[in-house]
Amino acid sequence: MGATISSKATSAQPSRSAAGEETRERIVETAERLFAEQGLSVSNRQIGEAAGQSNNSVVGYHFGAKADLIAAIVGRHTPDIEARRAAMIETLSDGPRLRPWLLALVKPVTDHLSSLGRKSFYARFLAQVTTDPTLRQLVVDRWLATETMRVVTEGVTERLPSLAPEVFAERSDMMRYLIVHALAERESSLHARRPTARASWDEAADGIVDALLGLWRAPSSTRPEG
Repeated sequence: MGATISSKATSAQPSRSAAGEETRERIVETAERLFAEQGLSVSNRQIGEAAGQSNNSVVGYHFGAKADLIAAIVGRHTPDIEARRAAMIETLSDGPRLRPWLLALVKPVTDHLSSLGRKSFYARFLAQVTTDPTLRQLVVDRWLATETMRVVTEGVTERLPSLAPEVFAERSDMMRYLIVHALAERESSLHARRPTARASWDEAADGIVDALLGLWRAPSSTRPEG
């Protein structure tokens, strides 16, 4: 009798686990879309209802605080972007050219967005998060914590012109906002079937890198110390 009960419990557990993972994935997908389209004020109740869940507390049960849900959305996209950037790093040289390193910063993301097709909401989600004072740093820290971002960030920094620390910090912020919001604008246009400045995500990456080169090479009214 005991062996029979144990067997039933064991066979039922994977089913419950699989159902839980399916619910979590549906919540993450739904939250990403709603945050992208409506902003971060969307409530857990709205997310749960849009995800087809009748339990009003299901989002809190699976993710706790909103920051945990945001982290889960970012984590859903990170592995593919990391793999693409790691492959690009393998092709980079130790030469002084800045452009290939900036491209390694941008193109893994545009390639990832391209792979998502018209169902992509990630760029608009990032744009919403990076304008939120309480959640922005969470996402920035997760970006910078990955190994490929560390390598590429160091590579970019080593090839920049000499700038005063405050100018470097200012332009670093500008670079992040330029990348995120340029990607979000293109994603929004594609979703709405509006004309875009560039014909493809590849060309969009080139355009963003062109702008970043201009940003970093622009003269500064503040001279570096020494």
